Amino acid sequence: MSSIKEYFSGVGKGLKSLVTGMAVTGKEFVTPKVTEQYPENRDTLKIADRFRAELTLKYDAQGHHKCIACGICQMNCPNGTIELTTKMVELPDGKKKKKLDKYMYDLGSCTFCMLCVTTCPQDALEFTNDFEQAVFTRDKLVKQLNYRPEPKDAAPAPAPKPAMDPEQLARIKAEALAKAAKIKAEREAAAKAAEAQAAPANPAAPTDNETK
Repeated sequence: MSSIKEYFSGVGKGLKSLVTGMAVTGKEFVTPKVTEQYPENRDTLKIADRFRAELTLKYDAQGHHKCIACGICQMNCPNGTIELTTKMVELPDGKKKKKLDKYMYDLGSCTFCMLCVTTCPQDALEFTNDFEQAVFTRDKLVKQLNYRPEPKDAAPAPAPKPAMDPEQLARIKAEALAKAAKIKAEREAAAKAAEAQAAPANPAAPTDNETK
C-alpha cells in the first residue's frame, strides 16, 4: 500500500514541476521580444553607461593625460593585461623625471575587473562602453593607450642672469659717466663754434682824424 502512495506522490510531483515549467515557458512565449536588430539600429542603439568594453586613458581638452607611470595598475592587474614602458626625461631645471613612454593594453586577456581604474591614484583610467571590438587576429587586440601625440609644452622661461660683483658694476658705471661727459663736452664745443660762425664781424675802431 505504501508503494502505491509513493508512486502516485511521485507522479503528482512530476506533473506539478511540468506545469510550473510550462507556465514559465508560456509566459516567456508571450513576453515582448528584446532582440536588437544590430547593425541596422547602430545609430539609435543605447549601451548602458556601466558596460565595460575597453580600457582607455583620460585626456583633457589640451590633449594631456594624467598618467604618471607609477605602475600601480600594472601591479594590480590579475593576469598581466597592462604593460608600461617608461623613460627618463630632463626638466628645464636640470632634474630628471620618470615619464610614460608606452601604455600597452591587451583587450583579449582583460577580465574587466576594474582594479586598474579603482586603484589609479591619478584617476587617469576609465572603461568605455564601445562594444564593437571584433577583429580577425588577436594581435590587433593589443593596443597602445597613449596613442595621441603629446602637445608641445610652452618654452621654459630663460634662466636669470647672474648678478655682477660690485667692482664690475663700479667699472661699468664709471665708463658710462665718462662717455656721457665726453658727449656733453663735444656738444658744448659744437654749440660754441656755431655761435662764433653766426656772429657778425666787429667794425674797425675810429681814427683820430675821424673823431676830430
